[in-house]
Amino acid sequence: MPFGTILLSLHFIVDWVNGLLVWLLAIVHGTIDSLGYLGIVLLMAIESANVPLPSEMILPYAGYMVQQGQLNFHLAALAGAVGCVVGSLPSYWLGLMGGRKFLSRYGKWFLLTEHDLVTAERWTEKYGDWAFFLCRMLPVVRTFISLPAGILKARFWPFVIFTFVGSWVWSYALVYVGVVLGENLEAFRHIWHKFDYAIIGVLLILGVLYVWKHVKHLRAEVPGQ
Repeated sequence: MPFGTILLSLHFIVDWVNGLLVWLLAIVHGTIDSLGYLGIVLLMAIESANVPLPSEMILPYAGYMVQQGQLNFHLAALAGAVGCVVGSLPSYWLGLMGGRKFLSRYGKWFLLTEHDLVTAERWTEKYGDWAFFLCRMLPVVRTFISLPAGILKARFWPFVIFTFVGSWVWSYALVYVGVVLGENLEAFRHIWHKFDYAIIGVLLILGVLYVWKHVKHLRAEVPGQ
């Protein structure tokens, strides 16, 4: 394939991803602008219900609203943690009721595999209930950990408590990032426009690698693939 064609394709992909990010950010901003703390709870609940709506998009904007005097710092972080718990419960119960059979039948729709479940089992064997606290501060993992927790029959109240505390710490950190961004908006905006393609490219590569890794495990677990 000619080099010019490759560059054109990459440019198209980057523009598409950039458009998707702008669309998602518009939804996040509109929801928080309209609903305030309830909007944060709603968006974070969606993120914790196995939907890849990154908290890295949600909470920094809440922090920006804090810096602008529209929201309270502590209440914004609390709303983020409450949203995580609210969104985690349906996923936990789904895993609890469905068990490993549910993972075998429907796990591919969540990009979850038996390999992921084994990894979760190792975490819980090593750290106990603290595993759910630690997972809540790991990008991507935090979005999907509730379903394996249910399948593994994690104790309900420790799961809820550690989910809340871990999510609270994560929420405080990202809201603070938003506050700092708000205080230095023009400087960060200049940096963003200077490196936007590089940043979007890195996000795209990480996303593709994550999907590829899980599709590879799914195929390995399905006979004949």
